[in-house]
Amino acid sequence: MAVTTRSARDQPALSDDDKVGGDDDVDEGNAVLLLSFGGPEGPDDVLPFLENVTRGRGIPRQRLTAVAAHYQHFGGVSPINEQNRLLRKAIEDEMSSRGRPLPVYWGNRNWEPYVEDVVARMAADGVNRAVAFATSAYSSASGCRQYHEDLARARQATGPTAPAIEKLPHFFGHPGFVTANADALRAALARLPPGLAEQARIVATAHSIPISMARAAGPEGGLYEQQLRATARAVVDAVHPGRRVDLVWQSRSGPPEVPWLEPDINAHLSRLADQGIPAVILCPIGFVSDHIEVLWDLDNEARETARGHGLIFERAATAGTHPAFVAMIGDLIVQRLAGRPRRLGTSCPSTCCLAA
Repeated sequence: MAVTTRSARDQPALSDDDKVGGDDDVDEGNAVLLLSFGGPEGPDDVLPFLENVTRGRGIPRQRLTAVAAHYQHFGGVSPINEQNRLLRKAIEDEMSSRGRPLPVYWGNRNWEPYVEDVVARMAADGVNRAVAFATSAYSSASGCRQYHEDLARARQATGPTAPAIEKLPHFFGHPGFVTANADALRAALARLPPGLAEQARIVATAHSIPISMARAAGPEGGLYEQQLRATARAVVDAVHPGRRVDLVWQSRSGPPEVPWLEPDINAHLSRLADQGIPAVILCPIGFVSDHIEVLWDLDNEARETARGHGLIFERAATAGTHPAFVAMIGDLIVQRLAGRPRRLGTSCPSTCCLAA
């Protein structure tokens, strides 16, 4: 789900926890901004967070209450925040290991620390140039364009002292991202009972989006789906070249009359069982970390669907802080701060990732 507004309630001042990195021996004036979606930190945050996410979309209150129950199942805390804290620290350590220590800030679209507050903090700290790493690997309105809009809105709110901030390009095909997911797939295959690894169906999953939005992602249309298919193929080929992989979708929301990308993961699991497939491995390549839409939609709902059809179920890990993934982020940061041409992704022209 996506949104371009924030909560109207007063926000607390940022703490030093919203930035890592010391003041000594850093690239003067440069910084990194880890840009993410955000999530609630406790039970009282859940509904206000969901209201932020869905503001302006006319989502019925009963739907918000139903989704809130997913968060309350985990104590009202989204794991995405802790994942981002770990990733932020890993980026800091990576840059220090390269002899280029940089302050690393963390800002969210939908919850504290809000990106507007973080950019203001960066300006107050004397940052004049930053690169932003968004926790989304693919082209879509919510996964790319809205992050550009988040940065533009935050810089406008800060005013003339705001640092120049450049969003790093899409990284879906980067070897570091592929390696992290391939290692996770390899580990999941090893967890299957003896003799099932070769019979199991590998299923890649990603967040479903409206078909109109998927077709708007890029001048040629359909880049979101194309990029995910390419990543799924690369991940599986790194483990078992040429082995079949299915791409399915999860976590759809919105009115049922609006067509979204299909097939849905649960419907697909039912079909696999009907075909006599004995086991399935889900690879959530559409996600960078294990947040609610992975833990609930896959580890809970999809697992129950598989169990109900007699399917052996395993779920591969997300990239998280895998060393190859973190090294990839370091490479992208160094390349852009050095002014080197983009090697991956696009420069996001005006036709890219439009909201339908």
